[in-house]
Amino acid sequence: MNIRSAPRALAAATAALLALGGTAACSTDGAGADPQRVDVVAAFYPLQFLAERIGGDAVTVSNLVKPGAEPHDLELNPGQVGQVTEAELIVYLKGFQPAVDEAVEQNAGDRAFDVSTVQPLLTAAQAGHDHEGEGEAGHAEEEAGGPDPHLWLDPTRLATVGDKLAARFGAADPDRAADYTTRATALRGELEKLDAEFTAGLKTCQRREIVVSHTAFGYLTERYRLEQVGISGLSPENEPNPKRLAEVAEEAREHKATTIFFETLVSPKVAETIATEVGAKTAVLDPLEGLSSDNGGDYLSVMRTNLQTLRTALSCS
Repeated sequence: MNIRSAPRALAAATAALLALGGTAACSTDGAGADPQRVDVVAAFYPLQFLAERIGGDAVTVSNLVKPGAEPHDLELNPGQVGQVTEAELIVYLKGFQPAVDEAVEQNAGDRAFDVSTVQPLLTAAQAGHDHEGEGEAGHAEEEAGGPDPHLWLDPTRLATVGDKLAARFGAADPDRAADYTTRATALRGELEKLDAEFTAGLKTCQRREIVVSHTAFGYLTERYRLEQVGISGLSPENEPNPKRLAEVAEEAREHKATTIFFETLVSPKVAETIATEVGAKTAVLDPLEGLSSDNGGDYLSVMRTNLQTLRTALSCS
């Protein structure tokens, strides 16, 4: 189905009903403002980055998650549901944000592109998540091999998602299909360069274990032959119990970890507790689920900052 040829009157009427009382929330999203552009809703930052780079000036992209907000626990207001209803394309990752999944299922139909379908996701076990001995119910699915959604932390996987997104843009907007493909190819080149920098930069290090507050880094550690030791699980709101904290502290000592990593969008208190316990310092390792409210960078610059942070922490040569 050609998305741009789909009737929009019904969608607009539905959005008006859903957004009753919430029009102020969507007054600045820009959806539908330019009939010459494809209106795209991205569920969170890495997908916004892809859509903007591949779409260029042919698309208008709205991100459902504001800078500084944690995307896992996003709740949609009526205006945001209206955005999903009106958009010509919704780019999301099924299973990462339940509220977005529900809005897509109820309102998006065949206008949604689920990036988790591009390549099989790693399971928690494949990504090296280690929760052995943890008794928390919240981690039961992860220990059973639940999917890890954080695929964008492997630049080569993100490049493949970009190729597929370009094809989806081309189906929505056939007149500019070649432009989308050209931009996706250029972005793939940048992401492959980033991948090469990580491969070279992390090739020779004194340590290969990273202790992280949130086990979001399975794709990164799998790609670059590192090992992550997670304090909490795939979802950062899962609080570790005292037993898990003791286990992580013991592993940190065993691997002579000098740094305990925390994130930009999550409280550093647990990481600081472990660091104090083992005599290590703390540093930010950004899972890039979203940009911080004061971050002027983008996916590429934040990933390069992550690389330098890892090289320092792991004493890489």
